[in-house]
Amino acid sequence: MVGKGAKAMLNLSSKSGVVPTTLVSSPQLMASIPQPRMVLCPVRPPRRTRTSNEATGATRSSAFMFPYFIMLIFCGIPLFFMELSFGQFASQGCLGVWRISPMFKGVGYGMMVVSTYIGIYYNVVICIAFYYFFSSMTPVLPWAYCSNPWNTPDCAGVLDASNITNGSRPPALPGNLSHALNHTLQRTSPSEEYWRLYVLKLSDDIGNFGEVRLPLLGCLGVSWVVVFLCLIRGVKSSGKVVYFTATFPYVVLTILFIRGVTLEGALTGIMYYLTPQWDKILEAKVWGDAASQIFYSLGCAWGGLITMASYNKFHNNCYRDSVIISITNCATSVYAGFVIFSILGFMANHLGVDVSRVADHGPGLAFVAYPEALTLLPISPLWSLLFFFMLILLGLGTQFCLLETLVTAIVDEVGNEWILQKKTYVTLGVAVAGFLLGIPLTSQAGIYWLLLMDNYAASFSLVVISCIMCMSIMYIYGHHNYFQDIQMMLGFPPPLFFQICWRFVSPAIIFRLKNATKPSRDWGPALLEHRTGRYACTIPPSPEDGLEVQPLHPDKAQIPTVGSNGSSRLQDSRI
Repeated sequence: MVGKGAKAMLNLSSKSGVVPTTLVSSPQLMASIPQPRMVLCPVRPPRRTRTSNEATGATRSSAFMFPYFIMLIFCGIPLFFMELSFGQFASQGCLGVWRISPMFKGVGYGMMVVSTYIGIYYNVVICIAFYYFFSSMTPVLPWAYCSNPWNTPDCAGVLDASNITNGSRPPALPGNLSHALNHTLQRTSPSEEYWRLYVLKLSDDIGNFGEVRLPLLGCLGVSWVVVFLCLIRGVKSSGKVVYFTATFPYVVLTILFIRGVTLEGALTGIMYYLTPQWDKILEAKVWGDAASQIFYSLGCAWGGLITMASYNKFHNNCYRDSVIISITNCATSVYAGFVIFSILGFMANHLGVDVSRVADHGPGLAFVAYPEALTLLPISPLWSLLFFFMLILLGLGTQFCLLETLVTAIVDEVGNEWILQKKTYVTLGVAVAGFLLGIPLTSQAGIYWLLLMDNYAASFSLVVISCIMCMSIMYIYGHHNYFQDIQMMLGFPPPLFFQICWRFVSPAIIFRLKNATKPSRDWGPALLEHRTGRYACTIPPSPEDGLEVQPLHPDKAQIPTVGSNGSSRLQDSRI
């Protein structure tokens, strides 16, 4: 994923015994910082209802930036420093550190569950990037034109305008060709059809698994083999690999940025990226999404930060590391946004439409919108190879951390001499289990399950886990004890700003975010006769109308309707 992993050159400390010196601590920490939600989503925009003049594109991430940076300063960086200092002081993984307060060991298990869920589907995303990387090794990208066997009559590529809907062009084209492509016709891009009909062979329902896509299964095996080989000697081997996987994507990003800003229409895309939507700032959902994104982006509550910090030298300056890595992380996210939206602005200019109609988030951006934009560039296979190679490297960097987190937790928990000597076999076992559990995600319904896991496995749960961890350390173990531990380790106590954030600000902000998850106004018993007391003032709408709940007034007639479950409901006559 572009842009959410802070990838800075760090020095290896540790249990591993290799200690080159550079800016900050271990290169393992570079792998410990996961990339953001799904692939290539620079700063994940909040989900909201689309207006009539918006396609299924992503909302403006600029509405998201102000809450994003506020959450970074008051929650992200302080909790990042807490996890680094926590793991470094104890030199234990996400389970072993809870000797500090055994009653809260479930927090460590929660971190393991999060890492397990993400590790399963994250490698499937990497395997799809592998598939696109191999598919780009052709003179013409397979998703550039509509002349392939899998294309439908509705396909209309920007490069084969003469084949609009395969001969179904209307006799007269109103306006320009772009208008005809995007408004008169129901245009389906060749990249979308390649994604849905060829790569995924998407089924019509989440329960209809269909067949396992053997090309994706093969790429999944390749990605797990690569991850295992890079971790075969633990952090000793992954630390060296991360030097390349963490720095080379910056080279590719810079190449794509230089190319993107020189394209016609790039400024339009960048302005779309930067223009604020102040009317969204006060929405609690936006702040909740910002918190989830910060925690997902920095890797807080995954267990990876604690695990990788446990390999640092005891007196390593993890305070400096936390500030540098957090700022680098989010700066990379913003930088990646310029890269992405410059290309999308060029694509929107080429099609003659608004940027919102070509922007997307999640896999739609990484595997549909951006690949289609790449077809408009000269020597498009080269740019496609660079782009997907960058995604692979960024994904592998995160996957190293996820796997090492699980392996370290298992080894620390068992703790006998045999498992310490056979750690390679534990790594192999976890990799094989991850491969087997990922097989259903390579089926024709696999993308449905992948998105389900992505949306619910590690979103607001990260915020909750971090909050419990912060409260247990500050108020159960005691903030005075923890501050003294840090002073013993670093030679100075944590700065006053971090002390205040740990004790008051971060927990208060997280608790305030409960409004982002408060019940809907139509929550309550389904049958009218049961809606008494505090539920008497509202009525649940029928699932078919999709309207918001309206307060009942005595002077308004009530019209009975029947819900989808056969139960009678009352509806306001005004509706």
